Amino acid sequence: MTHASTPELLVLHTVRVTGLAEDAAVARRTGVDPETVSELLKDYEAYGWVTHAEFAGTGGWTLTERGRQEDSARLSGELDRAGARTVVRRAHQEFESLNGRLVKACTDWQLRPSHGDRLAANDHGDPAWDARVLDELATLARELARVVGDLSAVLARFGGYDERFALALARARAGEPGWVAGVGVASCHAVWMELHEDLLSTLGIARGAEQGTR
Repeated sequence: MTHASTPELLVLHTVRVTGLAEDAAVARRTGVDPETVSELLKDYEAYGWVTHAEFAGTGGWTLTERGRQEDSARLSGELDRAGARTVVRRAHQEFESLNGRLVKACTDWQLRPSHGDRLAANDHGDPAWDARVLDELATLARELARVVGDLSAVLARFGGYDERFALALARARAGEPGWVAGVGVASCHAVWMELHEDLLSTLGIARGAEQGTR
């Protein structure tokens, strides 16, 4: 049976995964009612776990180092209580095997080398080039759905990443190129990176240290 995380953990961890989020965004991501989210975030600010920050014209809550330590402790405890460590570790390894392909697809979406410029921006004037990238993302979406299915079978909070990735891909296919690798929206790349952070933080792995966990 899948394990349902507490609202307290969901709110704290969502701030960590998103990096910067306002109350309403946390409520949408967690499914926790907005009033409870706001109350928890105010408590966490008092504890020194979160702080409200402004960055590039946008604002939101972000974790402090104390908050990161608290979140890590709660994640580790939940992982053991749910008996999910083996499943999450295996899913992380499968995710890592796909990660290079996602990075390449996003790079190919942003750049289309020419004879005179290897780093020429992709102006999306070559339908065949873009179609190849979108087809690769569609293949990755199917693989992602399988990984997320395994994860959400043991920890419910992992559910939805595949759906958000598929939605971003659908918008890109519909003519909105920013939904592949854009910032400020839940693009394919943004959703993928959030899941990456979720897996690393859940397993207590420092970013960049994945090779040492296999």
